Amino acid sequence: MIVLRTPKGWTGPKEINGHKAEGSWRSHQVPFSDVRTNPTHLKLLEDWMHGYRPDELFDADGRLVPELRELAPSGGRRMSANPHTNGGLLRRDLKLPDFRDYAVQVPDDQKGKVLCENTRPLGEFLRDVMRNNMTNFRLFGPDETASNRLQAVYEVSKKVWMADLLPEDADGGELSRDGRVMEMLSEHTLIGWLEGYLLSGRHGFFHTYEAFAHVIDSMFNQHAKWLDISKNHVPWRASVASQNILLSSTVWRQDHNGFSHQDPGFIDLVTNKSPSVCRVYLPPDANTLLAVADRCLRSTDCINVIVADKQKHLQFSTIDEAVVHCAKGIGIWGRASNDEGVEPDVVMACCGDVATQEALAATALLREHLPDLKVRFVNVVDLYKLQPASEHPHGSTDREFDALFTTDKPVIFNFHGYPWLIHKLAYRFKNHENLHVRGYKERGNINTPLELAILNQTDRFTLVIDVIDWVPGLAARAAHLKERMKNEIILNLAYAHEHGTDREEITNWVWPL
Repeated sequence: MIVLRTPKGWTGPKEINGHKAEGSWRSHQVPFSDVRTNPTHLKLLEDWMHGYRPDELFDADGRLVPELRELAPSGGRRMSANPHTNGGLLRRDLKLPDFRDYAVQVPDDQKGKVLCENTRPLGEFLRDVMRNNMTNFRLFGPDETASNRLQAVYEVSKKVWMADLLPEDADGGELSRDGRVMEMLSEHTLIGWLEGYLLSGRHGFFHTYEAFAHVIDSMFNQHAKWLDISKNHVPWRASVASQNILLSSTVWRQDHNGFSHQDPGFIDLVTNKSPSVCRVYLPPDANTLLAVADRCLRSTDCINVIVADKQKHLQFSTIDEAVVHCAKGIGIWGRASNDEGVEPDVVMACCGDVATQEALAATALLREHLPDLKVRFVNVVDLYKLQPASEHPHGSTDREFDALFTTDKPVIFNFHGYPWLIHKLAYRFKNHENLHVRGYKERGNINTPLELAILNQTDRFTLVIDVIDWVPGLAARAAHLKERMKNEIILNLAYAHEHGTDREEITNWVWPL
């Protein structure tokens, strides 16, 4: 390696208008912008350019002279063909275990009744991904590997640690000189490591708390731009493994961290970037998370963002159902619906784990108290299914969207993130004017799960009220049910304030359908 230290603006004008230029901060600006109108500055620019002696470098036609052209490397020595700078040439597919082997067992009569930490099976899957790929796969994340329930990877490889080892590190420190878990409380350093790892032909997986993904906003932006240009405009650049980002410890389960940990806005940022390289998935349970993770690890030239909470959640899908649901990205859950063969009166839609549970609870209340009401339940895993196919390769056609959401019925949509993101994606579809979205609205602090949902109006009781308000003719007929839902909101808030926990019938709620 040769390190050459030079003055800023070296070889440029020494001085401009009496101000020091070469070796000064001024040389990093525009030295002079008036060369069209200022003959003195035009002469200064001409002398500067002649200082590079172009007559010795180029022939009369403006081409490099032969002796300089011969200096250019050929074959594998060219930058475009060198695997050190075109790492996709070295990329090998991961040796992936069958993700189905890590599935949560959800018998038909136990759907919506089995509890599991959604990311724990993922950690076991990643453990064996690492075991099978000990030279080209690493896990990257802040000091939250165990917190995000991914600690099974330590059975195969520890955290890399190059500093001093202390006696107390042996007590659960999980440190090793040759560890393949890259852990540091510096998200921007970690994503930089991961990006370099991917560009050198390897594979990786990054995880962080959802609220702090914004630390890497600008780095995500630049990698997305680089991928877009490389994928679509530079045909000689070989495909690299996708950048996989898991957001856990999500907004809706912050009953001890509070307001500082409540921000689902990273996915808004992702939707601003090129649709050819960006993907966003919000699996509702552990088995759909496994299916999504397998897809992401197999993909290339993309940034895959997965939003999945680490806490215990009800499980709704068998692994086979999860595979089908993830392949579609969006679909009707027949067990929660009662509109088969007829037009629905209302569509209850949802995206995200907690949003799905509250929407299911609302649907159960509606079917219990308004059995004649025809409800269609739609769950979204692939967020881009809510965008037109003309805008995103994963998008829906008008016919697909209309078939699921109808063209004229009210749609009550419970969303994990900021509600206006759904409107941004879906505004071109015919039934957008009947789309009523609930989501996070910057309300809450250290709250119980239901209390936080109520404050942001994503709870089951508010969703029932929304249905009553928006289904034509239902307001008068269901007035008593609406009053009961209002009472439930008041009573549950009061209980949470007094006891610091939700009522037992909320905490232990299971899907009754």
